[in-house]
Amino acid sequence: MSTRTSRIADQIQREVAELIRTEVRDPRVGLVTLTGVELSRDQSHAKVFFTVLGPATASEEAQEGLDRAAGFLRSQLSHRLTTRKVPELHFAFDESVERGVYLSRLIDEAVKPPAPKPRTRSKR
Repeated sequence: MSTRTSRIADQIQREVAELIRTEVRDPRVGLVTLTGVELSRDQSHAKVFFTVLGPATASEEAQEGLDRAAGFLRSQLSHRLTTRKVPELHFAFDESVERGVYLSRLIDEAVKPPAPKPRTRSKR
């Protein structure tokens, strides 16, 4: 990815995050955190990665809410970007954060010292 493309992707991430926080009223999109943006070569499509705090069903609900708000977010983004074209927004759940937490938990369990065995009294 070129420097210009990565700068545009970073700006899209910042602006969409701000728009979600201030303009989107859908409660399904409440605890969404944007983790990155991948821009297509021709900058006509942007894949916006997100993660959600909460249960597994929260990610599905957030996906539905973001997909529904994509057109609105794109139109608002057109006022904030200085580029000629505003990319279509496609939202994708970022599983890397959950995978990282899971792997961290596994590592913690692997290096944890074994629990001491309870002492048993011998019968005399």
